[in-house]
Amino acid sequence: MIFRTPLILGTVGLLAMTACTDTTGGAGYGAPVTDNSRTQTGAIIGGVLGAVVGAKSKGDSRLANAALGAAIGAGAGALIGNQLDKQAAELRGQVGNNIQVVNEGNQLRVVLPQDILFATDSTALQPTLIQDLRAVSRSLLNYPSSTVQVIGHTDNVGAAAYNQDLSQRRAGAVAAVLRDYGVPSGRLVAFGRGEEQPVASNLTPEGRAQNRRVEIIIRPNS
Repeated sequence: MIFRTPLILGTVGLLAMTACTDTTGGAGYGAPVTDNSRTQTGAIIGGVLGAVVGAKSKGDSRLANAALGAAIGAGAGALIGNQLDKQAAELRGQVGNNIQVVNEGNQLRVVLPQDILFATDSTALQPTLIQDLRAVSRSLLNYPSSTVQVIGHTDNVGAAAYNQDLSQRRAGAVAAVLRDYGVPSGRLVAFGRGEEQPVASNLTPEGRAQNRRVEIIIRPNS
């Protein structure tokens, strides 16, 4: 039993080191995060969580369970990360340049600026954006193992209650289009955040424009 402990710990350490290996060409600390590094991050997170779950298993072999849990968790995390990498790359090639697709490691964030979505104070979608939402719908159907949040946001101009209601109705309008193109209602939830979650300063026109947006959060099922 004495010699097994370092062997098992070494296995866990090797898994973590393998997941951390830099395959981005040695860009080093501070380099832009790549889709490949998102897959590695998924493997690391999965490995750590798997190790924790394994270590909590009953019996005298907690270290062995931790090593096995790390291996299983790392594999599952890497699969999810790889799926997000592929889906993000496909989406970027199918939607307009004004739409951001951000891979956050455990989810995708599709950012739709309000100025290309709706006219001022309107919840009627601009016809030019329908093709982009159709592309998002196709992606969601191609990757069915995920849940989707559609979240509306506004700047701080006007009454907060009005902005909250407007953001909710705009999120609902985007979600309705996704449903019309076949995304099951059970995968979708739509809600508004009003002016509560700005991503830029509301003191400038440019900042307010960034804050007026609808986000589609695609989160793989674990």
